[in-house]
Amino acid sequence: MAQGAGPGLRLLPVLLQLPVLLGLPAAHGNSTGSDSLYVSEYFSQSAQKLSFYSWYGNAKVFHFHVPEDTVLLRWLLQASRGKEPECTSMEVTVHFRYGAPPVINPLGTQFPANATVHPSYNISITLSSAVQNTTFVNVTSPAAGDWFIAAHLPEAAGRIEVKGFSTPCTYMFQADMFVLRLADMPVLEPGVAMPQTIVSPAKPLHVKVFVPKYTARMWFELRSCVTSEQKACSVRVVLGSITLPQSFQKIITCTGNVNCSLGLDSLPWEKWLQIMVESLGTANASVSMEMLTSFTDCRPGSTSSFLNFSLNQSQAGSGPGSTGIAGSPTQSTGTALRNASEQRSFCLQNQPVVREDLDVVSVRYRLLNGPAVPVYSISPTLLLLNLKTGMDSGGSLVVNLLLNKTSLSQANATVVACLSAASPVLSLNTTQKCSTAFFQGYPLSVSTSSAEAMVIVLYPQTDDWFLSLQLICTKGQGECNTAEAKVTIIAYLTPCFNDCGPYGQCSLLRRHGYLYAGCSCKAGWSGWSCTDDTKAQSVGAQNLATLLLTLSNLMFLPAIAVAVYRYYLVEASVYTYTMFFSTFYHACDQPGVAVMCIMDYDTLQYCDFLGSVVSIWVTILCMSRVKKILKYVLFVLGTLLIAMSLQLDRRGVWNMMGPCVFALVIMIAAWVYHGVKRRHCYPSSWKRWVFYLLPGITLAFIAISVYAFMETNENYYYTHSIWHVLVAGSVAFLLPPRDKHKKPWAWSQKLTCRYQICQNDREELYAVT
Repeated sequence: MAQGAGPGLRLLPVLLQLPVLLGLPAAHGNSTGSDSLYVSEYFSQSAQKLSFYSWYGNAKVFHFHVPEDTVLLRWLLQASRGKEPECTSMEVTVHFRYGAPPVINPLGTQFPANATVHPSYNISITLSSAVQNTTFVNVTSPAAGDWFIAAHLPEAAGRIEVKGFSTPCTYMFQADMFVLRLADMPVLEPGVAMPQTIVSPAKPLHVKVFVPKYTARMWFELRSCVTSEQKACSVRVVLGSITLPQSFQKIITCTGNVNCSLGLDSLPWEKWLQIMVESLGTANASVSMEMLTSFTDCRPGSTSSFLNFSLNQSQAGSGPGSTGIAGSPTQSTGTALRNASEQRSFCLQNQPVVREDLDVVSVRYRLLNGPAVPVYSISPTLLLLNLKTGMDSGGSLVVNLLLNKTSLSQANATVVACLSAASPVLSLNTTQKCSTAFFQGYPLSVSTSSAEAMVIVLYPQTDDWFLSLQLICTKGQGECNTAEAKVTIIAYLTPCFNDCGPYGQCSLLRRHGYLYAGCSCKAGWSGWSCTDDTKAQSVGAQNLATLLLTLSNLMFLPAIAVAVYRYYLVEASVYTYTMFFSTFYHACDQPGVAVMCIMDYDTLQYCDFLGSVVSIWVTILCMSRVKKILKYVLFVLGTLLIAMSLQLDRRGVWNMMGPCVFALVIMIAAWVYHGVKRRHCYPSSWKRWVFYLLPGITLAFIAISVYAFMETNENYYYTHSIWHVLVAGSVAFLLPPRDKHKKPWAWSQKLTCRYQICQNDREELYAVT
């Protein structure tokens, strides 16, 4: 076997080889005495770098497709870490789910109201002293279709790392999938007894039967079951496939009985149902039997047709001021309803639904007869919600029911509903749970006391979804035979429920060609849809954070005043630029409601980063006291190079460290040159060192330490404000004194003369202005 590569997932069939590698029998017998043919396939996806978990975007998702007639699925999970000294023991959590990405909650946060969540099936892989850990996970009789794996590291520490200051440890994860399937699985035909033989307990028998559409019930019977020694057989029959995180296989054990049977309601329509029979007897005895299946059909009744819908749309759109089908009144109910005797001839009432694709992972379902549908007591009303495109499982399915109280004549009646995947529930009552043969559905109910109900299905599995509604009377169904209820149904698929609310951002994530959505929360809010306010910041705290981060930039005003007073006008312009964009960038960068953006966020961020680095660059060059022409050339050239560097990697540590180091080299060289030329230390004044340079350097080092080692997500608003204050204060201390030949600003003298002889710095050029 060779490994597949790329998002296409190459498969490599190896006939009759993988069973031996996996420790399985290469073949088992059937009724004809020939061996069954196993086909093995291998799927692989490239390794992904793991991240510490803070939201769903940190989980690395792997998407596989299990083919039909698969009898064994084996995951090969490989986790590894780097060999750097920073690498420590780490626990990798791996989640599995059939049909859709796993719904996980590593942080123990709250889910939105009305969302029903099943805990994901997960395992932990520990990386301790070993650099790599390989784990196998076996699934027998897995369901065919999409399977998903999500892997992540523990909760993120929350410390803001400066890129380049440290080398984080690299943790990698790769998932490979081996499948073993039967190429000639026997097919049971309804109503036809099929003889089969189990050669030994080590070789179970696999068969399948196709469940037609509108099947209400299936009856499975195992009869004439005897061993080769003419004794009563002992076998176990497993119907259905394994799905994770929950599995609803039906198991019956036939011990000492010649015949045994099982009836199943609400089977998946238009799908193959796997049946596995394994012997519980001695190893040498074979078992022979007959299998028989039969189906009970369900006769559907429809209240409308697509032809009528087209005619209704054309009529609704022909008149002036018409709003189309959404705004037109519902057709007369009398033409759509059956009387009680007609309703008894149907086991369900179909309500045609149109699927409207709006955007990526965004679908709206429109009922052909309008949003309100009639619900009866004798047979359920059924709606089909198509989620089979393969790209719908990455969002949230929302179903909302609203009862029209005036339409319900029986005050004590209740409309019970069940939302289920693959198969509908065809009989609803107050005691029966909302479940099908192989799926646990989501129950809803509306009544005159509670007229609205909602359910949110996070990451619905890829399949046909059914919504069944039925009218239930507390005093007996007899009084509801002629009753009717009108229920308005709103169903849609959205990437993020409620668009993650005011404190979250909905992000579309991609793994190769598969798209799914997740909420990134802010301002201390958390949860799947950013509805958990356990650690949320109050509005006052958000306003305080905004004020601290913006007003702390006013500390640049003293630096600007000092620069203007000492004739450093270019430097003062740079500080003004930095103060302006840092103020409005942080006003736009806030996670809460106290936000103000005067221009595009990315532009503000770039200008803030550029101003910060250029401020440091011009300050150190100004301290070097080089010739004016050289200083301004370095100003412009350095600013252009800094702008290019920020465009390449905005958060790289060398964007700031590079100009700092280069400017410091120039400053030290210039100071050494001045010291050698003057034959004494430069700067020569001890007061300059004690009262200006040492305080400025101290403030700068404290600012760098706070910026690089103390900032976290929780304390960012005040540690970064301290950074602003310290940097601006250090600039005011570090700016060199005014040139000796420069006189202080004297506005009164400069404004009195209309014509004046001005002398420039070179002292030999004169001009009249």
